[in-house]
Amino acid sequence: MIRVVAGATVCFNFVLPVAAQQNYPTRVVRLIVPFPAGGVADVLGRMTAQRLTTQYGQQMVVENRGGSGGHVGAEFAARATPDGYTLMFGTIGIHAAFGIYSKLSYDPAKDLQPVILLAEMPNILVVHPSVPVRNTREFIALAKARPGELNFGTAGAGSSTHMIAELFNVVAGTKLQHVPYKGSAPAMADLLGGQIHLMFENLPVAIQHVRSGRIRAVGMTSRARSASMPEVPTIAETGLPAYEATAWFTIGAAAKVPADIVRKLNGDIDAWLKSADMQGKWREMGVTPLGGTPDVASKFFASEIVKWNGVIKAANIRAD
Repeated sequence: MIRVVAGATVCFNFVLPVAAQQNYPTRVVRLIVPFPAGGVADVLGRMTAQRLTTQYGQQMVVENRGGSGGHVGAEFAARATPDGYTLMFGTIGIHAAFGIYSKLSYDPAKDLQPVILLAEMPNILVVHPSVPVRNTREFIALAKARPGELNFGTAGAGSSTHMIAELFNVVAGTKLQHVPYKGSAPAMADLLGGQIHLMFENLPVAIQHVRSGRIRAVGMTSRARSASMPEVPTIAETGLPAYEATAWFTIGAAAKVPADIVRKLNGDIDAWLKSADMQGKWREMGVTPLGGTPDVASKFFASEIVKWNGVIKAANIRAD
């Protein structure tokens, strides 16, 4: 009898976590967006949180924790209790360009795991109207005539807005000067005000300002033109054929979050990304939904680390 009771207790204790995972979530979930409000990460993060709140009947709240190019918020998520109730919105800077820091107090590659590749989008090279250029060739000529004089704002060191600009410097042979901000929103505010000359901004943030005439579009960073702004040529087709880059975003979690919870989140978010009712919204925003399994995301991270480490080395970028 004692053996039977003991065995039943062991089985019961084993079943409890599994049942909890199947019922997930049963309380509030935090989604850490490691940038200030107002940028693309914040917008996409809030869209994701709203969708899952509706689907699960449990509140998913967005918590903005900016700093160190996103690593303040990412480390917080990595060190959170690995129960699936703290998720993280990830970017190039967190998952692929962390090599610009030599002394991070956590390891993004080991301490975080992907839930899903969320989306990608082109960045767009935009300039203040006072900068006298209208295409890539004119921009390169001006930058080379004024080396070190043109400055570009970014969402922070290692962000897509930073790395995509540094790739431009490497490929074009220019010396644009980096001005890091604590997010895209304050950088864009200074571009609109003429305090900085240009940005390689995420397309959804820049669209409204280009269309209003407050800033001028020079070129898209992607290989193909964007369906959201087909009138804007790519940088590759107007002066720099070897250049191509896009920004991408993910949902992630601490490395030890159970696989069942990760699979549940992955499947539900993947279905939302590919749902027919969302395709028009993605096109309007200039966003391409990605999706796929966590394993697909892990392999993608590995290839992107190689790519951006090459840029970090070539441009000698350090953020310490």
